Amino acid sequence: MPPTRPIWKGQLRLSLVSIAVELFTATKSNAKPSFRQIHEPSGKPINYEKVVAGIGPVDRDEIMKGFEYEKGDYVLLTEAEINAVKLETRKTLELTQFVGACEIDPIYFDKSYFVVPSDDLAEDAFRVIRDALRESEKVGLGQLALRGKEYLVALKPTGTGIMLETLHYEDEIRKSDPFFSKISSVKADDDMLEVATALIKKKTAPFDAAVFKDNYQTALRELIDEKLASKGRRVSVAGSDASEPRGETKVLDLMAALKRSLEGGGSTSGGATKPLTKAASKSVPKTAKRSAATPVNKSTNKSTNKSTNKSTNKPAKQPAKQPAKQPAKKAASTSARSKTTTRRKAS
Repeated sequence: MPPTRPIWKGQLRLSLVSIAVELFTATKSNAKPSFRQIHEPSGKPINYEKVVAGIGPVDRDEIMKGFEYEKGDYVLLTEAEINAVKLETRKTLELTQFVGACEIDPIYFDKSYFVVPSDDLAEDAFRVIRDALRESEKVGLGQLALRGKEYLVALKPTGTGIMLETLHYEDEIRKSDPFFSKISSVKADDDMLEVATALIKKKTAPFDAAVFKDNYQTALRELIDEKLASKGRRVSVAGSDASEPRGETKVLDLMAALKRSLEGGGSTSGGATKPLTKAASKSVPKTAKRSAATPVNKSTNKSTNKSTNKSTNKPAKQPAKQPAKQPAKKAASTSARSKTTTRRKAS
């Protein structure tokens, strides 16, 4: 028994022959990790509500489907009206045409499904159609109503079963002319064409999907496993070569250039170092910033650590004021003493 439930049950019809079949998805929905948005402070998942501007949240029974026939104008349809549109292919898939297996352009293919007989009674007729398609090297075409939409489908034998592939309709495919019209149709150089052809032959091999891996999804799975092993704590992935950002080399080169500039390699003709931008100055280590500034005597000015620019631009303000104040105090005290002596003599 298949491990999943069928997404469709119905009749596969070829002329007067009808076979009970079931349809299963050929791809796995859980092959790639899916994420939900989480509210970090509470750890609870984020939910979405159906809201109307100026009204707020609304009930589901108040919602209808609307088709926008003009900007801002809709024609409304109820679920009952939509369900009343009965399609003959809703529970029947009739093979109406057969084409060569290679006649369908790959651009039309959309999704793949497995077709299997519903029971043992249907298996005999199912095998007849499967083997007939294989012997004739043809693909059967038909239309199938699935999930509210009518699909154009193609059936072809695969292994002991039948593969159904949904196809795009002709009006869903863009025309290639506007994209390819500016490309010259002149034949390539013979020598270059010969080399390219030889390279293609060298790399030609039977197709094996297992050879190709999704490296991003693998790294993402490893990160999730590390998080689970650490009980949700943050883990560092900097030690993995595969996880290093591609821009790392450019950042290192920029740092090296900045260090060379600070050492004098990027000075102007006047000998002064070029001023750094804010973005560049943030990436420079503190020791490098100190070496770029003019050295200041700590005993002369104690505010150097607070503001390097102020100390370099105004190095003599505080030392000039301090020695000037002290002689003034001495002169004032001397004059006061002389006045007191004069008064005593006068008395």
